Amino acid sequence: MSYSSIEKRLAEGKIIILDGGIGGELQKVGAKMDEGLWCGRCSLDSPNELLKVHQSYVKAGADVITANTYASTPISMKKYGYEDLIKECNHKSIKIAKEAVSGKNVLVAGSVSTYGYFMKDGVAKMKPSFDEHLKILSDTGVDLIILEAMSSQADIVETLVECSSNLKLPTWLSISCVFDKNKNIHLGYDDDVSHKDPQVYEELEDSLHRFKKFHSGPILVAHSNMSVTEEAVSILKNNHNNTVGAYPNRGHFVKPEWKFTDDIKPSDYVKSAKKWIDSGAQIIGGCCGIGVEAVSYTHLTLPTICSV
Repeated sequence: MSYSSIEKRLAEGKIIILDGGIGGELQKVGAKMDEGLWCGRCSLDSPNELLKVHQSYVKAGADVITANTYASTPISMKKYGYEDLIKECNHKSIKIAKEAVSGKNVLVAGSVSTYGYFMKDGVAKMKPSFDEHLKILSDTGVDLIILEAMSSQADIVETLVECSSNLKLPTWLSISCVFDKNKNIHLGYDDDVSHKDPQVYEELEDSLHRFKKFHSGPILVAHSNMSVTEEAVSILKNNHNNTVGAYPNRGHFVKPEWKFTDDIKPSDYVKSAKKWIDSGAQIIGGCCGIGVEAVSYTHLTLPTICSV
């Protein structure tokens, strides 16, 4: 399957199923988590487990799976002492993902994220690492790039998109959203289990007006609490002239593992997914804590909740 088939289905109003979280599923099958890189080294340390997770998502009905490159950013690998493994780790992650989809009508996305970055690093320090990661992934022949600008302020999102602008690959942008104390939606993140003290950045609607100047491809709400996702998708749909989507999470991160709190049944996840679809989302998946069962249930029940 080529990306043009994805574009055709989206143009016809159909739904594309993205996979769910990788790190959490790797934990479930016993993969080794790194203290600094989390699941970033699993292509080297637990390749069989990584292949198993990807294959599970393919079997569950995903149209697109995401290679395990989210945490293997050049800046994070250098920070934790793995500079000499940057290319090997990322190449192996893509190779394993491609093996999982061999002979299937499923595409492989390369993830370029802000993992390991801190505001004190400054945008100038982030840009060379973004450029390096994008080149590595594009050279491996991924089908598309997902810019996972999780937990980022607008200027970092803009820098990440700018770095990807010269690629000859389809690019999806994902952003994290939170409610402020007045229930307005902003860029930001909420990694605390209590959900009482989120990091709040620019208002979402203002950010989208800024983003439209340099990104015209799909935008997805990701790494966000499910409670904020429906309204955030609606704001995206009303302010972005392209496809929108959602892949929220549940739980929170305590290095080196994801903690599975805020539990949700696959059937309840699908009820929420229907609301996102009704709000305009056409790409549906999951982030950390949303796994194979939710993706499978979405695939199986999708014909009953929307026209596919």
